[in-house]
Amino acid sequence: MDTSLLLSNIAKYVSLSADEVDRLTDALHFKKVRRKQFVLEQSEVDNRIFFVTAGCLRSYAIDSNGTEHILQFAPSGWWIADMLSFVKGSPARLSIDAIEDSEYIYFNKPDFEGLNSAIPKFERFNRLIGQNAIASYQHRQIDNITLNASERYSTFCKLYPSLIKTLPQKQVASYIGVTPEFLSKMLNNTIIK
Repeated sequence: MDTSLLLSNIAKYVSLSADEVDRLTDALHFKKVRRKQFVLEQSEVDNRIFFVTAGCLRSYAIDSNGTEHILQFAPSGWWIADMLSFVKGSPARLSIDAIEDSEYIYFNKPDFEGLNSAIPKFERFNRLIGQNAIASYQHRQIDNITLNASERYSTFCKLYPSLIKTLPQKQVASYIGVTPEFLSKMLNNTIIK
């Protein structure tokens, strides 16, 4: 299992000793999934946090009308989870699946909590990325209620530059909160930079 991308991600925030790295890597699990394969299905209880090392995962919910609402894309180097299920042990409200053949590393909750207790720098790392995630979600909510569709699309392009040419328009539309037909019409009638 190649842990270099994960360790680089952690090193952006904290510096772990060789012993701490060994302890952390002993707690890791690795998995490969194929395109469209579920990592987590809505209503399952999940106790894992995922770090994508190759490919791309996405999290989404399906409403009572069967409409899919994408919350997050997680390309290589990104974290993803249903945090409510992870923290509270409640049934997941999100599904997570692979957009393309993907690989990820995951921590299960007991190992994750043990690492946080044993390695204070790892706990600090998790606090910092948690704060960044909360800030990102707040900004996403603000964007969803204050920006028009064209502006939300531009924001999406800045956030996920590596995905914009590879994702189906249906998924981009779901993420920015419009129908695929509206997105297609908007892109055909507007030059978005």
